[in-house]
Amino acid sequence: MRAVSRQEKKFLCDLVSAKKLEHALNQTMKADPHNGFFGYAIRSLYFDTLHNRDYVEKMFGTHLRRKVRIRIYDPASDFALLELKQKQGNDQQKRSLPMNRAEAEALITGDYDVLLNRTEPFAQEMHALISINGYKPKAIVEYRRKAYIAQENKIRVTLDYDIRATETNLSLFEPNLCMYPVFDPFNVVLEVKFNGFLLSHIRNVLNQVEKSEIAVSKYCLSRSGTLAFQF
Repeated sequence: MRAVSRQEKKFLCDLVSAKKLEHALNQTMKADPHNGFFGYAIRSLYFDTLHNRDYVEKMFGTHLRRKVRIRIYDPASDFALLELKQKQGNDQQKRSLPMNRAEAEALITGDYDVLLNRTEPFAQEMHALISINGYKPKAIVEYRRKAYIAQENKIRVTLDYDIRATETNLSLFEPNLCMYPVFDPFNVVLEVKFNGFLLSHIRNVLNQVEKSEIAVSKYCLSRSGTLAFQF
């Protein structure tokens, strides 16, 4: 089980500003080795309760809230992560359980008892959480990410491009899903994650571009078309 605790801030910036920021971050931080020229792909299947409690709590700004998801980086891979992201204000904790494709597909089909075959206490916790609260797969979100790292204070800056989603086909390992953009493709989501405080030279780089702070999550963006009218 992997656990990360830190603060997180999200911003929206335009494509030109994002490219300028990429250039500056390449000079001041260590690029994630998976970046490549276009960034690396992330695909997440989000679970929610019958009445979409996690979506509602996020949209209404509940102080304590969570997200449950399975994340993959390549549909052809045998690797997946079951993740629980818990947030309190700007502070968040993310715990991840590595699993194989068969285990992930079992969860997607509702066979949550597959978690009882694991010895990790986090697996038992997730089994109870998902089963008792009636979590079901609700939406897949996919995007390209460029990430930059500084070891001090666990700082991680990411730029997420081409964010798309689907609520109709929840086959996480399907190579080519038919997905829709969750907002204008010329917009980029900038996420800044750190433990304690952000180093001043990195803050100065981030302040060089125009951006606006946002609170909405990619999961909520993916479902806003079908759920927003209900609230």
